[in-house]
Amino acid sequence: MLSPIQIVVGVVVVVGLGALVVVGRRALRAFLVFRGTRVVVCPESREMVAVEVDASRAALTAPQGRPQLRLDSCTRWPERQGCGQECLGQIESAPQACLLQSILGDWYRGKSCVFCGRRIGAVQWHDHKPALLAPGGGLVDWASFRPEQVIDVLATHRPVCWDCRVAEGFRRQHKELVTDRPAPGSPPPSMS
Repeated sequence: MLSPIQIVVGVVVVVGLGALVVVGRRALRAFLVFRGTRVVVCPESREMVAVEVDASRAALTAPQGRPQLRLDSCTRWPERQGCGQECLGQIESAPQACLLQSILGDWYRGKSCVFCGRRIGAVQWHDHKPALLAPGGGLVDWASFRPEQVIDVLATHRPVCWDCRVAEGFRRQHKELVTDRPAPGSPPPSMS
């Protein structure tokens, strides 16, 4: 049988572990919500800028209530590093809406690939990233652009699914290795 001291120690341990789980969940959630590149409008310049929130600080301060946000980086830094960071209000009010991956994922979702015509579903950012067709016909990926250019790029470029990105990239790099054949059921080319 357990002694009263063992019971008290057991209760304290269980309560302590429960509190640790609650605190840990709040911290982890804040870290996951506030990590990643975001695109916001700089209140000072009224231009799009790419920023990153100090997600570790948000995680450490989340258990005390509301996470304290501060920027870790901004495309206007180091020149304007001493700004008041008023853009954090945009992030606080809609953390997912200004996340670069969310902006891009929302833009691609439901659009059709310019090459194959298939609808593009949810984007797999870790391995099957879609690409873009530039107005001049060039095939480009997101590494070619700065995050703060995303809105301008989306207005002028067209979506390319991952499969066509790979196939069209190969076709453009190795023209000598590609043979175009008509699709099954299409009429044969005319011999004039």
